[in-house]
Amino acid sequence: MHNTHDGSVDEVQGRLVAELRPFYDEAFSVTEAYRETLPDLQNGENTSPQVAIQHVGIHNFRLPMQIETRDGEPVQLHCSVTGTVSLDAHKKGINMSRIIRTFYEYEARALHPDTLRDAVQRYLDRLDSSSARLAIAFDYPMKQQSLRSGLEGYQYYPVVLETMITPDGLRHFMHLDFIYSSACPCSYELSVHANLYKGVAAVPHSQRSVARVSIEFKDFIWIEELVEHCRAALKTETQVMVKREDEQAFAELNAANLKFVEDAVRLLHVELDANPQILDFRVFASHEESLHSHDAISVIVKGVPGGFDAFIPPFSIPSAGPRR
Repeated sequence: MHNTHDGSVDEVQGRLVAELRPFYDEAFSVTEAYRETLPDLQNGENTSPQVAIQHVGIHNFRLPMQIETRDGEPVQLHCSVTGTVSLDAHKKGINMSRIIRTFYEYEARALHPDTLRDAVQRYLDRLDSSSARLAIAFDYPMKQQSLRSGLEGYQYYPVVLETMITPDGLRHFMHLDFIYSSACPCSYELSVHANLYKGVAAVPHSQRSVARVSIEFKDFIWIEELVEHCRAALKTETQVMVKREDEQAFAELNAANLKFVEDAVRLLHVELDANPQILDFRVFASHEESLHSHDAISVIVKGVPGGFDAFIPPFSIPSAGPRR
């Protein structure tokens, strides 16, 4: 705005602002002609540093979706969505609402890698980017039977389904947190030694532990299948429904499957490596020590060139997806 004979720029702007009405017109209707007058800063010239951005978009956008279980039953999930695209150096920004609007076009479809592929491709085209990523996080319910009493309860598994499209092609990932008990082999032997040589009671320490399993898969893999791989490898999944006989069984199960954190990742490596549908994987195991005031951790990867690596950010579990 230029100076006028009525005063300085600041004076004119101040007068115009003072004349604005604090009023909301509920009857106002947006026409196409009015829409054309609206400023569009995001599609303007980039006046900030000319640097490309690998990922920009939305995070923790919430909506309900359905997923089909391996048994063919639909399950309603509360999902958290992360959608991002790459941004060229000369572009100012993206219209982030297009990611949300695009995803709502697919809300009626079952949550499946094909749905993620179509949604990613759609907003990739709309935003004119070279790369895009979509991640859907939710808790997946599965019935778990108790060890001996025959009771059943729901175990909830934190899962992230992730799809990525780059100039190199389409890739699908799944991330799963599997919670299990880890009884320390060293503590077990020392406890037995105290029983036998000193005649005193001693209890080996064990702790709730988590294995974050990340896989890249070829065509399709059921969430149930990945859970079963974890159960087969680690044996000592935490329990939902427990009576006295189940608690005793769990103590026996832990004694039969003692494991250090190093054992946990190696056992999972063998199990996952045997599935030809799993192209790549990373396992991050954390044993929340009851003996120590720190955790014991271990990371193992399949070792695919350009795939998952074993990087551990300080004070956090590795983020979803491979690092590039």
